Amino acid sequence: MRKFIYLFCLFSGILLSPETYSQGKEKINILNSNSLEYSKSIGEGVRRFIGNVIFEHNNATMYCDSAYLYSQQNFIHAFSNVHVSRGDTMHIYGDFMLYNGNTDIGKFRNNVRLEDEETVLYTDSLDFNTFTNIANYFEGGKIINSDSSELTSLEGIYYGNDDLFFFRDSVIANSPDIIIYTDSLKYNTEAKIAYFIGPTNIYNEDNHLYAENGWYNTQEEKYRFRKNARYQNKEKILTGDNLYFDKLKGIGIATGNVEMTDTTDNLILKGNYAYYNEEPESFFITDSAFLIQVSDISDSLFLHADTISSVYDSTGTYRILKAFNKVSIYRDDFQGRCDSMVYNTQDSVITMYTEPILWSEGRQMTSLKVEIQIKNSKIDFFRLINTAFIVSQEDTSRYNQIRGKEMIGYIRNSKLHKIDVFGNGQTIYFTKDGEEIIGVNSAESSNLTIYMKNGQLDRINMINDPEGVLYPIGELEETKLKGFQWLEKLRPKSKGDIFKWF
Repeated sequence: MRKFIYLFCLFSGILLSPETYSQGKEKINILNSNSLEYSKSIGEGVRRFIGNVIFEHNNATMYCDSAYLYSQQNFIHAFSNVHVSRGDTMHIYGDFMLYNGNTDIGKFRNNVRLEDEETVLYTDSLDFNTFTNIANYFEGGKIINSDSSELTSLEGIYYGNDDLFFFRDSVIANSPDIIIYTDSLKYNTEAKIAYFIGPTNIYNEDNHLYAENGWYNTQEEKYRFRKNARYQNKEKILTGDNLYFDKLKGIGIATGNVEMTDTTDNLILKGNYAYYNEEPESFFITDSAFLIQVSDISDSLFLHADTISSVYDSTGTYRILKAFNKVSIYRDDFQGRCDSMVYNTQDSVITMYTEPILWSEGRQMTSLKVEIQIKNSKIDFFRLINTAFIVSQEDTSRYNQIRGKEMIGYIRNSKLHKIDVFGNGQTIYFTKDGEEIIGVNSAESSNLTIYMKNGQLDRINMINDPEGVLYPIGELEETKLKGFQWLEKLRPKSKGDIFKWF
């Protein structure tokens, strides 16, 4: 069969008129070609177009250097410099394309590039649908964004009408500041928001974040993560049902089963709502707030309050912890209760305010303010400031008591061994012969020093204007000093009791 060639010359103004080549489904239209070849050796109803070839279908314009049009089947094979555009928003380039006008699906192969206004996709195999404006790759692809960030994955889908990419399988995203590893990720190219679906790890120079659901606004640098969310840096670990962070404002919020571990100060904080400010660094945690100070030397300290907050001193060197409303403390060697409390990590001093009570070695200590000095994770000494009172129970109806304006109690080998009483010192102590109580000692002095041995009163030194009388049992009518209270029912006897408030 003789081959014949149609030559279309642009200077003559003769252009190919749109033609249709199949029935039913919208036909592929020919807009332009420099030449046309037709031969039975090519195939029945098959035409070859060469030079500046342009087709149109479903409002998509297709360009190439040469193409075969299968009129009966309504599809084309396009070769060399293949280009498909949908308006000005999406362009696809490649070496080869098979396009089926009946299914609206084009298959690009070799050196494929998809571009929209913000993103370029590189792959070797890409299928796209001109009717739905959806494209997908399945043998690996790489995305480069306008901000030089890069993403690779084995599979991906582009929803052109929604400016949305969906990546699956071995997804890795690199930006100037972070790197992301995930199983599935959606990315809106217009809003510049990445949505994470499935296990996701995000790293930068100092931080690691893990979650199984959430989003990241790359333009506004805002994060929200859910489902097993965990944030970690060199000093802290934060977990919660929901984690939110605004990097530009330096603000973070965590909700639901919040837990923060500070490895520097050996602190664990728990609650259901936490607010974090990056600069200057501070945070507070509330809604079932719970603090644990972990110690390798002695037993850990457990504290509960309505709200626990943390700030740094003016130099930014030392942490100051504060607890507000219904503060309850438990440690094996002491327990406490007050309305508010401050712990300064610089000097390791715990200060208790508003009706504070401290229990240790069977003794109850009260005053308007209590200070506890911690050394090597143990109590070194304590101060009872203003209306100081120490009580210990001798039997069901008798109580040993010390009262004064101020007291300092010194601890040695985890035992109270000396108490200094300053101002209006008073004592009532029951004396024993073996296990039998034989008398009661009532003493007063402006200042007292009391020495303890094996947890029992050893001797009392009355320093100024002493007065003291040893009474036989039953002869001292009043055995309670002014302001006496026995508050044992309020003492937390286990770490679980700190959540009870009577």
